[in-house]
Amino acid sequence: MKLWLVRHAQPLVGAGICYGRLDMAADASATAECAEELAALLPPGIRVISSPLQRCEQLMHALHAQRPDLAYKTDAQLQEMDFGQWEGRAWQAIGQAELEAWTTDFANYRVGHDGESVAAFMRRVGSAFDALQGRGDTLWITHAGVTRAAELLARGIRHIGHAGQWPLDAPKYGQWRLLNLHTG
Repeated sequence: MKLWLVRHAQPLVGAGICYGRLDMAADASATAECAEELAALLPPGIRVISSPLQRCEQLMHALHAQRPDLAYKTDAQLQEMDFGQWEGRAWQAIGQAELEAWTTDFANYRVGHDGESVAAFMRRVGSAFDALQGRGDTLWITHAGVTRAAELLARGIRHIGHAGQWPLDAPKYGQWRLLNLHTG
């Protein structure tokens, strides 16, 4: 089975802002371009599941306009990580002590004091990932963090002990990765 991990187009937010769960639109032109490229590549019958954040739903609707033959739904488990009180703040404005507290206890620290821990985030994405078993090819319209988590899950990694284990690489805005998952 194949899992397509598609990252939303460039969000309409200033550079250097922490915006995990903040709900904002994405660039309309870039969204349309991504949808057009995907529509030409996607196989018949693939299921499309989107994060409910508008930057992802925007791409889902644009893709649906191109490929109405596909089944579409949203799933809150595909939302980006919740950065709590850091949401909407410039990364540079977040104190060094706060960032160090997160990297010191990377798995369990509740980001932004009231946000999500990496362990909770991995469990949430892991639940969506586990639900894929036996369901056939699927496309997730989602975020960089969810893509990174899914790639770890595909390698059998469900727990991150320290910050150095978290992948830095993710698809650019409006790009995707394709995972070949072994089911059985």
